[in-house]
Amino acid sequence: MKTYPPLETHIRELIAATGPLPVSRYMELCLTHPEFGYYVTRDPLGRQGDFITAPEVSQMFGELIGLWAASVWNAMGSPPKVQLIELGPGRGTLMADALRALRILPAFRDAIEVHLVEISPSLRAVQRDTLANESVQWHDRLADIPPGPAIVLANEYFDVLPIHQAVRTEAGWCERLVGVDDDIFVFTTAKEPIPRFEVLLPPQVRAAPKGAIFEWRPATEIMGLARRLRDHGGAALIIDYGHVRSDAGDTFQAVAKHNFANPLKSPGTSDVTAHVDFQALGQAAESIGARIHGPVEQGVFLNRLGIDTRAQALIKNSNSQTAGEIASALKRLVGSGHKGMGALFKVLGVSHPSIPELAALSDHPATTGAAAS
Repeated sequence: MKTYPPLETHIRELIAATGPLPVSRYMELCLTHPEFGYYVTRDPLGRQGDFITAPEVSQMFGELIGLWAASVWNAMGSPPKVQLIELGPGRGTLMADALRALRILPAFRDAIEVHLVEISPSLRAVQRDTLANESVQWHDRLADIPPGPAIVLANEYFDVLPIHQAVRTEAGWCERLVGVDDDIFVFTTAKEPIPRFEVLLPPQVRAAPKGAIFEWRPATEIMGLARRLRDHGGAALIIDYGHVRSDAGDTFQAVAKHNFANPLKSPGTSDVTAHVDFQALGQAAESIGARIHGPVEQGVFLNRLGIDTRAQALIKNSNSQTAGEIASALKRLVGSGHKGMGALFKVLGVSHPSIPELAALSDHPATTGAAAS
């Protein structure tokens, strides 16, 4: 009898017992199964891992985000205590670079209480090492953090939240499922259409042809974040790859060893994600009573914050090899060509309604000033 890895065995048993699983449930198991999930069992970041995020590309990214947070604190009226929260903080690199940059702003630095929302034991261990000299509190969920004014950072967080998918068939929009056929995982669809689904679709999707796929995330996470900001003050910065307008399309994907992989093969061994629908995020946040800012492309955002000036300052104090690495990192962060993150990644701000503008997200190219050395 053929044997499978533990997580694959578990998923196969679930399908055998209850039928094909919604894509959302399959994705959830792949990423966060309490014993065998991808984020529970490993540190996936860096050149030896499966992918590299912007904070790992260059210190400039985290430094500028830190100074952006300081501008938000000023816009909030400089409260004596503010929670600096990061959702899905990876290896802690962004937070470490942000806090280092904030040494030039001691009043804000003294006001900060650092909170990290992280479910991965492996990544928590790495974060403890990265932030060994900082006072940090860890939480499993944003809701676990005590109330209070907050500045929330979420870089590549929403893309790993499970998505639902629906396929347009002759009968209507049917949920996309993961089943087993000829001993391998395959996509299939539910037999019955989702009731009244057409009414919930964005207008531009309602005329999609047969075979079209529409994907969505439950709004629970963004609405919880928006509600907190509405009730207690502050702002959030959401940075992720995705699209600014809701539309049909299949973006469900997997990455392993810096290459695309089959999301239905070897569950739990690759990063399974989907693009973020920024229009849906913004609408959900506004429905709670928060104010949204943007989205803008990451390249636009970082240029408005002065990343080129920071890069030139670093290059001036570097040898030729390091200077080349800094220039390459700058191109990757703001560029739109091959491997460039500047256009694919978008930046959305969410704030208390009393904050009319957020730096680099308004129509006016505001900057935060020079980053720390």
